[in-house]
Amino acid sequence: MCFIGGRQKPGGLKMKFEDDHESGQVRATVTVPDGFQGYPGVVHGGIVAAILDETAGRAILLDGSFDDLMATLRLTIRYRRPTPTGIPLTAVGWLKRRGGLGARVAGELRLPDGTVTADCECTLAEVPEEFRLNWEEEREHWRVDP
Repeated sequence: MCFIGGRQKPGGLKMKFEDDHESGQVRATVTVPDGFQGYPGVVHGGIVAAILDETAGRAILLDGSFDDLMATLRLTIRYRRPTPTGIPLTAVGWLKRRGGLGARVAGELRLPDGTVTADCECTLAEVPEEFRLNWEEEREHWRVDP
C-alpha cells in the first residue's frame, strides 16, 4: 500500500524498482501525472522528495533482503531545476556507507536526457522490532527486482 512503490495502491505512483549490480544502483522509471503538480506542469516538491526518499532507501536492499529494510532519519533534498510532469523520469539510488545500526544512501531524479532535477542524501536507521512485526504481511511487496 506504499504510495510510491505499492503496485496495487489506488492513486499511487506504482514504481517498480530494479537493481543494477554492475553500477551498484537501484532504478525505477516513473511518469508523474499532472494531478501531482505544485505548479502547472511541475511535479510538487513533496512528491519529488517522496520519490527520492523511497528510491534511495531501497538501495539498502540491493545486496540484502527484506530484513535489511530501514527507515529514514534524515532526508536532505537539493532541487536543481523544476521536475516536469507527464514525461518519463528515472529515479536512481545507491548505498554510500553502511555501518553500526544504520546507513547513508543517496539518490537522483533524472530527465530522459540524463539531466538531474533533484538529488538527495539520507541517513537510515534500523527499525524497532514492534514496528517490523506490522510489516510482515507486506513483506513480499518490498523488493528490488533483478
